[in-house]
Amino acid sequence: MILLIVCVFILGYIAITLEHAIHINKAASALVTAVVCWTIVILNTSETDAVTSSLTHHLSETSEIIFFLLGAMTIVELIDAHDGFQYITDKIKTNNKTKLIWLISFITFFLSAILDNLTTAIVMISILNKLISDKKTKWLLLGLVIISSNAGGAWSPIGDVTTTMLWIGGQITPLNIIKETFLASFVCMLIPTFIINYQIKGSIEIKNQEESEMPFSTNAFERNLIFFVGIACLLFVPIFKALTHLPPYMGMLFSLGVMWIITELVHAKKGEKEKGYLSVSHALRKIDTPSILFFFGILISIASLSHIGFLPQLASKLDELAGSVNVVAISIGVLSSIFDNVPLVAALQSMYSLGTYPTDHYFWELLAYSAGTGGSCLIIGSAAGVVVMGMEKIDFFWYLKKVSWIAFIGFLSGALVFILQNEF
Repeated sequence: MILLIVCVFILGYIAITLEHAIHINKAASALVTAVVCWTIVILNTSETDAVTSSLTHHLSETSEIIFFLLGAMTIVELIDAHDGFQYITDKIKTNNKTKLIWLISFITFFLSAILDNLTTAIVMISILNKLISDKKTKWLLLGLVIISSNAGGAWSPIGDVTTTMLWIGGQITPLNIIKETFLASFVCMLIPTFIINYQIKGSIEIKNQEESEMPFSTNAFERNLIFFVGIACLLFVPIFKALTHLPPYMGMLFSLGVMWIITELVHAKKGEKEKGYLSVSHALRKIDTPSILFFFGILISIASLSHIGFLPQLASKLDELAGSVNVVAISIGVLSSIFDNVPLVAALQSMYSLGTYPTDHYFWELLAYSAGTGGSCLIIGSAAGVVVMGMEKIDFFWYLKKVSWIAFIGFLSGALVFILQNEF
């Protein structure tokens, strides 16, 4: 059964990567793969209730991410409808190629530590769509956004879901993870930025104002209000979690509700057509639903591998073969670009107790870095990558050819810095 499910997953994975060649939307491939995998699981056991219960558990975890994503994408679309990102694009709009690339990289890196890598990727997609005309240049910069957002999320306890898992599980503490992984994460962002700055030849063509005009114009007050309130609502999500201990998606949905109320009040006296375009209802229709379904399908597919014990077995086998915590943690980073980093980290949390590796142990810190940044090596290896792939239709093999090696160099460089930092 395990072999059959793994084969189905691999076939589904291949179909996703060959989306443009076979002309089948990757969301369809992901959904079919998820259902077939779980069907095989339940048909090969008499304990159907246990399988259903496990699926419900995984559905709950996945739904948290989906609703978080839904709320974040809607808020970003709402800000975009009000031309709110013009505030940032005006600040970073420059004909100096090097300055623009470094601004994008630094903004993404630090913003992802405050928000999270997923939300930051969504915000940066909207900003780059406002700035860049050439598709290939934009794709390279989006590759940098994936690398920088994952690097920025790795050193913050709220910047990446796996770092948050380790924090909640008691394996790391906030101040220590920042202190120990910041430099490694910074190098992981720094080197790819140098490489991409070198790769983009000539000047970057910036969109002019006419290309980014909205169907309905908003005044400066409305633009700034929705932009600053929207960003404040996104920033409020980790604060809400810290104050209430409720899951992050609850804070995101609360923020969406607040934005909904504010836009209804601001546009109450406008015509129905204009009011409709600037409403949350219109933003909900504009978000990329196929990318959300793809995200759901791939996570539920991976959950089936976790349910049958394949991922824990893989982690255990890796531990036997490696024999070194450095090799194990770095290998998990590489594997997280193929499989989801969440079940891999969960498997290691189950494998190693706090008695083996106590809180703030070197292993947990290196694991937080590796799991957070290793996913950048493939576009499908991180939440940020999946969202960028879904929203911008970036080809899997284009990313593999143009960006993966850059991300891998950054990942290994950061890991080396982390090891040397702890050695000396």
